[in-house]
Amino acid sequence: MLIVLTFVINILFGYWRAATEKLTLEWFLSVHLPIPVIYGLRMIYEVPVSHIPVFVVAYFLGQLSGSKIRRALEFRSSLTKCLIVDLMRLWYPKSETF
Repeated sequence: MLIVLTFVINILFGYWRAATEKLTLEWFLSVHLPIPVIYGLRMIYEVPVSHIPVFVVAYFLGQLSGSKIRRALEFRSSLTKCLIVDLMRLWYPKSETF
């Protein structure tokens, strides 16, 4: 379950990373902020060290998936850097209210 959470968290951060300029502070944060979060969860749930390669794969696949989602949504001219906000804008256009 923690592997899936790692993947999902990194989808969000990969989406953010795809919207930033490479090698800026924002790009650096979008790449590195998920690592201590996942490490902390791994320590809380006492996941063995032997599972780290699976976490690394989930990390990279999540980052890649997030950037692919960003590229797929680029037909929209008013994208933000947050996947959740952009998906809400797609599902609830401005003419509708929540």
